[in-house]
Amino acid sequence: MKMVWAFVPFRFFFLSRIAMALSTQMLMVIAGWQMYGITHSAFDLGLVGLAQFVPALALCFVVGQVADRCDQRRVLMACLVVQASIGGLLISGTIGAWLGRGIILLASFGLGTVRAFQQPAQQALLPTLIPLDVLPRGLALTSGGTQLANILGPAIAGFAFVAGSVVVYSACGGMSVFAIVMIASISAERCRVGREPLTIKSGFAGITFIWHRKEVLGAISLDLFAVLFGGATALLPIFAREVLHVGSSGLGMLRSAPVIGALLVSLYLSRHPVERRIGKIMFGAVAMYGLATMVFALSRNLLLSIGPLALSGAFDMVSVVVRQSLVQLQTPNDMRGRVSAVNSIFIGASNQLGEFESGLTAAWFGAVPSVVIGGAATILTVSLWLRLFPTLARTEKLSLAATVRSGA
Repeated sequence: MKMVWAFVPFRFFFLSRIAMALSTQMLMVIAGWQMYGITHSAFDLGLVGLAQFVPALALCFVVGQVADRCDQRRVLMACLVVQASIGGLLISGTIGAWLGRGIILLASFGLGTVRAFQQPAQQALLPTLIPLDVLPRGLALTSGGTQLANILGPAIAGFAFVAGSVVVYSACGGMSVFAIVMIASISAERCRVGREPLTIKSGFAGITFIWHRKEVLGAISLDLFAVLFGGATALLPIFAREVLHVGSSGLGMLRSAPVIGALLVSLYLSRHPVERRIGKIMFGAVAMYGLATMVFALSRNLLLSIGPLALSGAFDMVSVVVRQSLVQLQTPNDMRGRVSAVNSIFIGASNQLGEFESGLTAAWFGAVPSVVIGGAATILTVSLWLRLFPTLARTEKLSLAATVRSGA
């Protein structure tokens, strides 16, 4: 089998994903750090996550249609221009000393809007760049590249913050420009523009598709509730300041730990994809993710905290790659944008809405009890989903059957 890296368009796509992830992570780490420095409120940290999630929910039926009907390259480049502009806003606010709670929330809302358009376009574009039989490897490698950026982004942002937030925001702008160049290097004929009439039925096609494929519904909803309850990312500034007593560099290490584990697993899966017992493996990985989250919450030492965080990222990556492969291989080409838009709602809810839930419960119970409760809820979710979606648990391998539509 030809290795996925041999396909030149995939290389451009891969490098653009790294640059986009670097820019986004650096923006959000420093914005969150500044928010907590201004307000000292766990609830406001949660609001940052909520502000990112709301646009994805509000624009769900728009962004999927855009991804299926427009040149995905142009959509991604427009997103990057807006993201660079948001970085410019934060630079101006910092220099002018008028950066406050409201501006950070506005910037977070803008980043959420960018990601709402960005994610379906990326997911619709990738399967057109490589043969479908190597798509799971491509997804694993792309996820690994993104996780590499997620490692470097928080760490770079944490250390660079010593030189000032303006330096960090300027670097984000440079990453956005590089990503635009990479996207523009992908040939235009790679993008497939849909011509299906715009109707109410076509707008709801993504939801209808997922609802009637129980394995897909079970996989993405499991991820939704597991990470919704079990995520601790939004609370890491509190753990860095008040539990572990480390500074911004320590925060960078904590943010990097999960993605180090995820990177190692994704690199392994890019060469050795999961081919058997994918249902059981996914359920087991999510349960171990919840357990690792609980262990992290109980640690009081920075080095001991890094271990379970890295394991949580590793187990989460197994679930991510299986879920993404299942969704992509079960979705026809002419519907990938709309299905990806709905899937992005689940992803956004599990991440951004999960950050809001973490901030809210931390405000009620404290950071440590909040994360312990969340990890336990993740394990309980796995038990419930095993009963609700038994066919998913019994799924043995991925199928290419649904991808034959529209010339796949």
